Amino acid sequence: MADLGVMALLLGLALSAYSAVGAVVGEKIGMAELVVSARRALYMTTLAATVASIALINAFVQNDFSIEYVANHSNTLMDRAFVWVAFYAGNEGSLLYILLTLSVTSAIAVWFAPKRLARSMPWTIGILAIIQVFYFAVLAFVASPFELLDTVPVDGRGINPLLTHPGMFSHPPLLMGGLIAITIPFAFVSGALIAGNYGDDWIDVARVSAIIGWGVLGTGMLLGAWWAYTILGWGGYWAWDPIENVALMPWLVMTAFIHSIMVQKRRGMFRMWNVALLNIGFVLAQLGMFINRGGPVVSVHSFAASALGVIFLSFMLASLVFAFALFLWRMPQLKSDRAMESFMSREASFLINNFLFLAVMAVTLWGVLYPLFSDLARDVSVSVSAPYFDRANGPVLLGIVVMMGIGPLLPWRKASARSMKQWFIWPTAVGVLAIIVLVALGVQRPVAIFSFGVVAFVATAIGEEWWRGTAARHRAGDNWALAWWRLVNGNRPRHGGYIVHISILMLGLGIIGTNFYQQRTDGALALGESLIIDNYRIEYVDNGDESRPDRIAQWAEMSVFQIDPDDYGQEFSFAAAQGSSGLTLNESRLRPNDKLLGTVEPWHGFYLDFNMASVRSGIRSTIAEDLYVIPRDFLADGRISLAVSINPLAWWLWASGPFFIIGTMVALWPQAAVERRPKRPASKSSGSDDAEGEN
Repeated sequence: MADLGVMALLLGLALSAYSAVGAVVGEKIGMAELVVSARRALYMTTLAATVASIALINAFVQNDFSIEYVANHSNTLMDRAFVWVAFYAGNEGSLLYILLTLSVTSAIAVWFAPKRLARSMPWTIGILAIIQVFYFAVLAFVASPFELLDTVPVDGRGINPLLTHPGMFSHPPLLMGGLIAITIPFAFVSGALIAGNYGDDWIDVARVSAIIGWGVLGTGMLLGAWWAYTILGWGGYWAWDPIENVALMPWLVMTAFIHSIMVQKRRGMFRMWNVALLNIGFVLAQLGMFINRGGPVVSVHSFAASALGVIFLSFMLASLVFAFALFLWRMPQLKSDRAMESFMSREASFLINNFLFLAVMAVTLWGVLYPLFSDLARDVSVSVSAPYFDRANGPVLLGIVVMMGIGPLLPWRKASARSMKQWFIWPTAVGVLAIIVLVALGVQRPVAIFSFGVVAFVATAIGEEWWRGTAARHRAGDNWALAWWRLVNGNRPRHGGYIVHISILMLGLGIIGTNFYQQRTDGALALGESLIIDNYRIEYVDNGDESRPDRIAQWAEMSVFQIDPDDYGQEFSFAAAQGSSGLTLNESRLRPNDKLLGTVEPWHGFYLDFNMASVRSGIRSTIAEDLYVIPRDFLADGRISLAVSINPLAWWLWASGPFFIIGTMVALWPQAAVERRPKRPASKSSGSDDAEGEN
């Protein structure tokens, strides 16, 4: 298998090099046959990358420990289901996975490229092939996953314990796939610029490929948050970890691009701006590869420091120089067809939103790079923690959500005072009413209350848009369900975007609840003892353990009861006086009216070879809140040390995922032929959907 893998990598290197040279030379000398041959060579790189990947996976299945990568990331005790995870568990295998994704997506994109891009396709093929040359060369000569050991071990070291989680089957491949997928729209737009195609022929290809990469990357980040929430044992889902940030930054830039490309498509504006955004997104994706591969920052996600850091840094700098040299060269030809007519327009709102996205990106980028600059300049190691990101980015992110409600309600070109009043009165009223109700109910934290009001404002804006459009179709004879479906189907990009906006609102609810209203306590329980927090009682009822050659595992069974806090009033008063949010009681002090809600089973394992602990939190989740139990340690005296929290609205974080995916798919689904639709009154048209426009 090792020999087959090496030969496949070398063949892929030769094919991608031939494709790059053949496409460019064929275009320059006018030899169409050479360009066709280069295109076919690009297709064949997919076969080479696939063969190499199958060879490595088969080596894992066969426990071929003569291959160093297999020996370092697998053993005979590993569940066979985790072979797929082990494939990309280390630097070399993850690079092979990235190359496989790049080659497949490149072949698909080139195969389905529209004929109107024929003039620029040789340059697009050349760019894609050059990037593949880089990855094939790195894998063949610097970081080969098929390196053989001089002495074959009896067994391997095993997979990283943190990767033995269901989320690992999708989180890393989606994250890596989303980052590398940004290459596709970048290559198409760069190819068009080199060829002198200054028009908008590339808009649809760039938009569709950008949305696919953006959707994959966003889904990967959300799954990563779920993984952190359930396995890392620190009690959260997002810590502004450097590797989380290098995925977030290009996602933010591509979000801005996806919005502003609609302005270019509809109004012929922002052409220069969109090219710049795409360049920034591509370079940030390369930054992510560098930080993840080179180990310049400490992260639970990153691979060990290696010589690959210098190689990927060089490639990132080369990408930066190429992208913006090309941009500056063609910038005079990228001017917009029209000027912005009014600040109160959809175009202006999108531009403001773009600047807000870039502001969050810039703040995050500085937080990632500052420790590196400090280490180089002063030889002092520093870290930038979550409070910096929360304080700096929080208000800007809230501003983005506000604009998410304002932008779609504004018309193209210019808004009238009448249309502004008509479209904004209900969302504003509902947002203000939500704030008043929360204050009347005694909810604390002004920032959180205002944030809930913003969520209500945006949700009402979306609901109003759907209601007006659906009601117009209903009056024309459709039933309500069919009317709504035809409304969405009539402009899928716009209404798919609305569904994504709903997912962001759901995510916002979870973030507000868990960040502002979380309750936490710690304790150590013996069998039969209980810990009380708010209206929950957690009773330690049983335990178990299992010793295996690779780990020592222990777990606890805990019953969860709903209580009336007044029944424990005196004890609670004493605990509060001591500054505690929890209370530990033995069996003799329990109340008989407690209602059993269910059980949780927190799990704790220690992996000897890795000198690493791994936990599975016990979670009882409802639409209102999560009861979250982290097993810190099983103590020698038989007690279990726990960290317990109540995380309000955490369920909404994970419920947002399906809406995000559905909205992305709706926006991507090929648009049906425009049908005749009932016209709306002129006074209502300003914020509404039209057959030609897209959001």
